[in-house]
Amino acid sequence: MKARLLALSALVAAACAHAQDPTPVGDPMLHLGQVPLYSGTPPGAKGSAIEDIPSLSVFPPFGTPNGTAVIVAPGGSYLGLAGDLEGREVADWFASRGVTAFVLRYRLGGRYPMPTPLMDAQRAVQYVRAHAKAYGVATDKVGYIGFSAGGHLGGVLETADGPVPGGPDDATARQSPRPDFVILGYPAFSMFDSAQKGLAYCKALEIPASTCTPAYLERYQPIRHITARTPPTFIYHTADDETIPVEGSVAYFLALKRAGVPSELHVYEKGVHGTGLAADKRALRTWPDLLEQWLIGGGFLPR
Repeated sequence: MKARLLALSALVAAACAHAQDPTPVGDPMLHLGQVPLYSGTPPGAKGSAIEDIPSLSVFPPFGTPNGTAVIVAPGGSYLGLAGDLEGREVADWFASRGVTAFVLRYRLGGRYPMPTPLMDAQRAVQYVRAHAKAYGVATDKVGYIGFSAGGHLGGVLETADGPVPGGPDDATARQSPRPDFVILGYPAFSMFDSAQKGLAYCKALEIPASTCTPAYLERYQPIRHITARTPPTFIYHTADDETIPVEGSVAYFLALKRAGVPSELHVYEKGVHGTGLAADKRALRTWPDLLEQWLIGGGFLPR
């Protein structure tokens, strides 16, 4: 543990040396030092509390780094962040396999509706690429994993045409915002379906109807924006998920295949929404093993 803490300090120090504003901030979600994504006030910030400052928590590899990085985006219905189940535990899983992991605190809720979460996710990818040398990762091995709302955000991230307008014009912004691989855990695609009667984005966040138009919803339905440029994608879901229907993941996978995107889908018969790595579920806990094999096959983990 002492060696890993020293490694963390070295990584953060190295990255901060290259950042415009290296001031770390505390994070009660993960109890770790944070690296802010933006220099100074973030674009569109509505305050200075921790939820107004998007940031990354750095999890260095337990052993020898293999050059791959992954950004971990917890879910929480765009109302909160499941920082342990879908953040810390996932980051540790990757770190134990030589991957440098970054848990993303992105802005959310009614104060920060789309496209602000997308802007933060794109900035996270750009940040890791801009500081790849300091973190010992390759610029073409920067991945993303998201769960539920974080999974939906991953779909939007991998299918976006380009950066969200209004971001800073700096060296970090000149990096590509598209990840090299994407992992989606029970992604909340149905939240932006206008016919959705369950957990709906605009209702949950109390976004006014004048903003929540059909065009607005369609803009953030990733399935409508898949192209051959969409990065390789791994999807995990359960068939009896009552919060987010599995049909969204199945349709997304089929759309990826039609576009020629390397992809893999695993649907388990039983399992409630929000299982994370499912370490306490005998059947579901096999999905990370399948993910590991997929990452090896894609060249993102060593054989």
